[in-house]
Amino acid sequence: MENTHFYTGDAKLIVNESLFEKHGEADLIIVDPPRAGLHEDLIKTLLNIAAKKIIYVSCNPATQARDLLLLCEKYHVTRTKPVDMFPHTNHVECIAALELKS
Repeated sequence: MENTHFYTGDAKLIVNESLFEKHGEADLIIVDPPRAGLHEDLIKTLLNIAAKKIIYVSCNPATQARDLLLLCEKYHVTRTKPVDMFPHTNHVECIAALELKS
């Protein structure tokens, strides 16, 4: 794929204005934060960048709900899906699709 870039690491350090100045606007951003959820600075950056779509994968539905509430300033949730990757435990992955409000 020639028009795709993948980055791994601490997103609050990687996702910043200079990243998008270098590569241009993002059509889609996928986040999969730790149980504590997205860092407040990263949420602010995501809101400033205003990518068309965000996919938010979470292992903690409570922090995902908190973060989605903040992201709803500019986004609406179009779909959610719980995924039971650890049967016979109380853990569940939750995936949310967000689209930029028009």
